[in-house]
Amino acid sequence: MEQICADIEAETEALAGVVHGFTEELWRAPTVAEGWDSYETILHLGATDWVCYLAVSDPVTFTEIRARLANGEVSVHELVVSETNAKAGNELWGWFLEVRASMVDALRQTEPKARITWLGPDIGARSLATSRLLETWTHSHDLADTFDVPYPPTDRLRHIAHIGYVTREFSYINRGMSMPAEPVRLELLSPSGESWTWGPSDAEELVVSTAYEFCKVLTRRLPLGESTVETKGAFATEWMEIAQPWIEPPRISDQA
Repeated sequence: MEQICADIEAETEALAGVVHGFTEELWRAPTVAEGWDSYETILHLGATDWVCYLAVSDPVTFTEIRARLANGEVSVHELVVSETNAKAGNELWGWFLEVRASMVDALRQTEPKARITWLGPDIGARSLATSRLLETWTHSHDLADTFDVPYPPTDRLRHIAHIGYVTREFSYINRGMSMPAEPVRLELLSPSGESWTWGPSDAEELVVSTAYEFCKVLTRRLPLGESTVETKGAFATEWMEIAQPWIEPPRISDQA
C-alpha cells in the first residue's frame, strides 16, 4: 500500500499548488464542473475521504452511515457539516488536509487485498485507495482548468488508467447495458515516455492514446470527439463514449 498512499500524497501536493493563494472570492468561484464551485470541490473530496477513513477503520459506524446515504436521509456533504459549517475557504483546506492525512494513515495500515465494505460493491483496499487518487486528480483538474493553472501530467496516471480499464464492464452495467464479449486492447504512452498496455495483443478492438488524454476522457472531462484518443472497432469506441469508473448515475454532459 505504500506506493499508492505515497502517490495520493503527491497528488494532494499537486492540488495544493493549484489552490495556493486562493482568495475567498476564488474559493466561491464556479468551476468548469457545472454546479460546483471551488469550495464545494474541496468539501466533496474531504467528505468522501472521511467516509473512506470510516470504511477502513470503523466498519460499524460506516455501515450506519452507508444506510443513511442509501435511503437519501443525508448527503455526503451533510455528514460533515458540523465540521465545515461557516469555515472560510482556507480553513476548509486545512480541514481537508487533516482528514486526508487520517485516511492515508488508515489505508497504509490495511492489507492491500483486504475486502472493504464500500458505498457500492465490496472493494479491495488498494483499489479503494486508487479510487481516491482518481477522484483527487479529476477534481484537481476542474480547479486547474478553471483558473488556468498548470497541472503537469505524471506517471501517477497509470493508477487511473488501470482502474479505468478494469472497470470497463461497470461502465456498461452503470447504463443498464451488457458488455460485449470482445476484448479491448489499451495502448498508452506515459508522461515519461513508457508504453503501458492492457488486454490481449491480438484484440481487434483497440484504444491508443497518451495516458493523459485517455484519463481525461475516462473521467468525463473531455469528450471523445474532442480528444486525440484513437479507437479501432465499434466496441472500443463505444467503451470510450460511456466510460465512467465511479458509482453514480451516467453523466450526459462531460463536465460535472
